[in-house]
Amino acid sequence: MNLSMYQASVPVCMRMFRNFVRILEKGGAYAAEREIDPSVLLDSRLFPDMFPLVRQVQVATDIGKRGMERLAGDEVTFVEDAETSFEELIGRIQSVLDYLEALSPEQIDGTEDTPITFKLRGQDVTFAGRDFLLNFVLPNVYFHITTAYNILRHNGVELGKPDYLGRFEGVQYP
Repeated sequence: MNLSMYQASVPVCMRMFRNFVRILEKGGAYAAEREIDPSVLLDSRLFPDMFPLVRQVQVATDIGKRGMERLAGDEVTFVEDAETSFEELIGRIQSVLDYLEALSPEQIDGTEDTPITFKLRGQDVTFAGRDFLLNFVLPNVYFHITTAYNILRHNGVELGKPDYLGRFEGVQYP
């Protein structure tokens, strides 16, 4: 059986964004339980030249949604980066999940060779759809979700690999 562009993209992103919501919920709960101003966590970063947690969420959602919009041939949308709370970041992720949920396989399948052109660091770049998905969209989504996870973990939020991976479909758990 071949893996379709839809199967390799939409369900994968939805799974990761759902897990991301749970990770951020744990971060918000951690701040509340310990009476830590949430902005302390939201503005935290792993290293001075890296984006803070809030920006990691914004970039992950932007790349995930815009990537699927480009593959689907939809208008690429831009969302203002104005979130200042865990709840607002979770809402941002939920809006991406709502968009992904509405996509059909027919919108994504067959885009393997479709040229995808956009500006990257001020220059036009063009990918074939397959390369765009596998070498740009998915690695970026994973990178920024992983970095957000690491920021929260570094700040003491009790997270583990199961939080990042979530539950696996088709697996029987005891």
